[in-house]
Amino acid sequence: MSIDISSSLTELPRKKVLFVCIENSNRSQMAHAFANLLGRGNVDAHSAGSRPSGIVNPKAIAAMAELGYDLTAHDSKSLDEVPHTGYDAVVTMGCGDACPFVEGRIHEDWTLPDPKHMEPEEFRKVRDEIRSRVADLLTRL
Repeated sequence: MSIDISSSLTELPRKKVLFVCIENSNRSQMAHAFANLLGRGNVDAHSAGSRPSGIVNPKAIAAMAELGYDLTAHDSKSLDEVPHTGYDAVVTMGCGDACPFVEGRIHEDWTLPDPKHMEPEEFRKVRDEIRSRVADLLTRL
């Protein structure tokens, strides 16, 4: 006799994460992308800016393309364009007082340099640091 246990298993709820920086064109976009990549379908990731630039930096697009992620599908958006409740984690990156409070179970501020004007090698270092921090965050969630 076989027992079907699949019907008794419940799917774990997806974790909801928001990444915020000033322009939503570099750091928060890459963090959003890494949450998608590393979360393997178990993360509902969002990103926004306190003063969005309206574009995703071509350097960020190129840096993520090196890892096989198409950042051209992302849009630079304002905090007004994302939900303000229900996050498991809200991570700010360099926007200081310009980041209004968004409700979340965990709040973190990642001190990361803005890679906007960095050369590709230095930009990659920031990208890789973001990847490491997102991996750690997802593990803790």
